Amino acid sequence: MSQFNFAAVLSDPVFSRVGEVADNLGLETYVVGGFVRDALMGRASKDVDFVCVGSGIDLATAVAKSLGPDVHVHVYKNFGTAQIPFQEFNLEFVGARKESYRNDSRKPIVEDGTLQDDQRRRDFTINAMAFCLNRNRFGELVDPFGGITDIKKKIIRTPTNPKITFSDDPLRMMRAIRFAAQLGFDIEPDTYAAIVEMADRITIVSQERITDELNKIILSPAPSYGFKLLFHSGLLNRFFPELVLLHGVEYVGNKAHKDNFFHTLQVLDNVADVSDDLWLRWAAILHDIAKPQTKRYDKEHGWTFHGHEDKGARMVPGIFRRLKLPMDEKMKFVQKLVRLHLRPIPLAKEVTDSAIRRLLFDAGNDIDALMKLCRADITSKNIDKVGRFLKNFDLVERKMAEVEEKDRIRNFQPPVTGDEIIRIFNLTPGPIIKEIKEEIKEAILDGTIRNDKNEAMAFMLKKARERGLEPVP
Repeated sequence: MSQFNFAAVLSDPVFSRVGEVADNLGLETYVVGGFVRDALMGRASKDVDFVCVGSGIDLATAVAKSLGPDVHVHVYKNFGTAQIPFQEFNLEFVGARKESYRNDSRKPIVEDGTLQDDQRRRDFTINAMAFCLNRNRFGELVDPFGGITDIKKKIIRTPTNPKITFSDDPLRMMRAIRFAAQLGFDIEPDTYAAIVEMADRITIVSQERITDELNKIILSPAPSYGFKLLFHSGLLNRFFPELVLLHGVEYVGNKAHKDNFFHTLQVLDNVADVSDDLWLRWAAILHDIAKPQTKRYDKEHGWTFHGHEDKGARMVPGIFRRLKLPMDEKMKFVQKLVRLHLRPIPLAKEVTDSAIRRLLFDAGNDIDALMKLCRADITSKNIDKVGRFLKNFDLVERKMAEVEEKDRIRNFQPPVTGDEIIRIFNLTPGPIIKEIKEEIKEAILDGTIRNDKNEAMAFMLKKARERGLEPVP
């Protein structure tokens, strides 16, 4: 226990202030939960939960008053909680509670309780520790379930019978895996066995709550660890069956394809090594999502997945909608990367200016994210092969920079507008305007002309005359 500096955890004056106010009100008061866990592990945390044996709202109101006239308390009477934003902290107050559940309901019966009652109802031992803030016990650790030992052993374990814990709130199964992924901990065997046994109960939890935990797993340092736990426990198939369908290897004779589930997890980890962007990580998860539907066996070429990038892109909105992910620009970003993720690969073999221009045009500002995904997608066990591909991608990216500097394709704007075409030829709006603009764009992408106003105008006049059009003086 000597490795933990208890005094340092509570060194900020806000803790002694809360303790002082609690003493004045005669309330037994503690810091509990995630803040205690993170502080003991040396992890920064600004969300602080306080539990008092009595009214958390009364304590919060008095604390806010003591902190100054500009400090405000937000009261949530229905939940018996109160919140104070203060400096860099978010302080939350609640009275100690005990909970009991009926078999036919996920809503607990909540009653006032002791600190021990409150600790017993918490999800995991590492979240059931408390520091006392009262003057005569300031800094005393209350750890009835061995949370500090589990931190040292790097174990996720429920404070009471795991079947009861997970039956009361099935989302705790997702949280167990999320904490394991975030902290790099193992799940204690009995706790994990209960997850496997009760996995089907996750279906009674709202998709929003499941996805919130899933996103935290995706944002963990090595998200594949969390996904493997979700997969092997049976949870993943309950809410994300499309990803589970990627698992497995099929043989015809001695020809087999790779296991696309574990390939996807490797790509996800590779992306996580270079980016914290949640949506780029989602693109990694979904980049091969349509391979099961497009898998075919060809006698000459073996297993093929032709068109999986286009079909996968079409699947993205439905998956986002069902998982309650945002149906906005984030979804479109993921969809674009899924559709384009194969495009840079042939460029790594033969780099042409025209192909580079078209990729820059189609990817736009997302080209850098696309290249990160493409690099992450090289997962061969042949180190030399991976090295060759990555060196070729270096060449592709250098060529992209050259072409972009010269032709300004990434944020392409037509050098001749539709209004100009109408005015020059005295036309009425119609399909011909779009056709002329498309010819100009294709000429620029092919390298026939530069992305330049004068060259585009000259090219347009030539093409217009071929149609029998002459500019009007």
